[in-house]
Amino acid sequence: MSRERCVDHSQPAGRVSTVSGRGCSAVPVSVVSSPTGVRVDGLWGRVFSETNMARAVRQVVSNRGAPGVDGMTVDQLSGWLESGWSGVQRRLEDGMFRPQPLRRVEIPKPGGGVRMLGVPVVVDRVIGQAICQVLVPIFEAGFSESSFGYRPGRSAQQAVSAAQRFVSDGYQWVVEIDLERFFDRVNHDMVMARVARRIADKRLLKLIRAFVEAGVMIDGVRQPVTVGAPQGSPLSPLLSNIMLDDLDQELHRRGLRFVRYADDIRIYVGSERAAGRVLASVTRWIEKRLKLVVNRGKSQIGAATAITLLGFGFYIRNGRVLIRVAPKARQRMKQRIRQLTSRSWSISLGRRIALINRFVAGWVSYFGLADTPSLFDRTDQWMRRRLRQTVWEAWKNNTTRVRELRRLGADDSAIFAVVTRVCGQWRASNSQVMNITLNTAWWRQQGLTGFADNYQRHRHT
Repeated sequence: MSRERCVDHSQPAGRVSTVSGRGCSAVPVSVVSSPTGVRVDGLWGRVFSETNMARAVRQVVSNRGAPGVDGMTVDQLSGWLESGWSGVQRRLEDGMFRPQPLRRVEIPKPGGGVRMLGVPVVVDRVIGQAICQVLVPIFEAGFSESSFGYRPGRSAQQAVSAAQRFVSDGYQWVVEIDLERFFDRVNHDMVMARVARRIADKRLLKLIRAFVEAGVMIDGVRQPVTVGAPQGSPLSPLLSNIMLDDLDQELHRRGLRFVRYADDIRIYVGSERAAGRVLASVTRWIEKRLKLVVNRGKSQIGAATAITLLGFGFYIRNGRVLIRVAPKARQRMKQRIRQLTSRSWSISLGRRIALINRFVAGWVSYFGLADTPSLFDRTDQWMRRRLRQTVWEAWKNNTTRVRELRRLGADDSAIFAVVTRVCGQWRASNSQVMNITLNTAWWRQQGLTGFADNYQRHRHT
């Protein structure tokens, strides 16, 4: 039993003449009742409509990204579409299209080891993006409110705020579940079965499976894959949420309070004993029902003030649960500042400040949720000292240092005290004369916007 209806899952995006399609503003789809619930058919035309494809092209171009195995860059995409898209479109309609294998890339993890990514070719990214734009609204309505990763209008900061509320409500023991190589272990049949719960369009299901099974190129040879979601593909985040939604629903059924950001899972309970029971039972459920592997070495239970989430942690002051930046996140931030303020890096001060400003703005945009203004103030003091050290090094010799400090208004007694008595750039960078002349106001004049300034702006917007 089905009924026809017209649903526009894409937003108006204008016309891109290089991609032709059905060209209609609303392609009819049908809703089919089945034992697994309501399923949507007739989505092929929606995916490959002119409006949706134009939007997908713009999104892929704006995302930039590296080329895949064919070497095509996003800058070459528009020109290629003029002549090459018709052939791809024909193979899609005939059911003969096959995505190219992914280019294997190893990305170092902050804690050591590497994460294996697959880079699709640009054209496959466009098609995958077009599929996502249609499927995401269909699946979004059924996803859990406790799932925050890779979903429109949701963020890591919202996940941390939700966890903060659980801890404030007294659920101060945490179950941290680590899925071992989740993206590499997802069973293809299981993930496709879950996609098919909502999607009845057989042509689209076949195309999605082709993307899942695209394989990777290693040393010039295509290697097939029988498990794993193509991490790096536009489809990967959606498929991971579809696969793990069963876990979300099971946790809700048990009445547990949790947050999930992709494969980062934290469950909040009231006691250490309850945490132990939940870890054991949820681990069994995941491995039996989802056929995934829980890393028992990394999965753990602990107090809410000891377990971190997405780079954040919690602390309690005067009975209030507050948010802090996790120690490892602070260490990574300081390591990056050390690189940007390295004395051995020959770069102009203006260029150095521009790079620092860009990093600091991005870091504070993410970590500005933390209730620790003193951290941002202390980091600024340390960063300015490192910058003063680069300036001292750039002046090279005492003659230049005397001249430059005089130009900045320092008196001779203070200048000669540091030039003749202080050894080493690091000690000189903290001398009285350097602190007075190259002070916070001077750095602002050079264009430096520090952690504290960004933090204050972030907290007041």
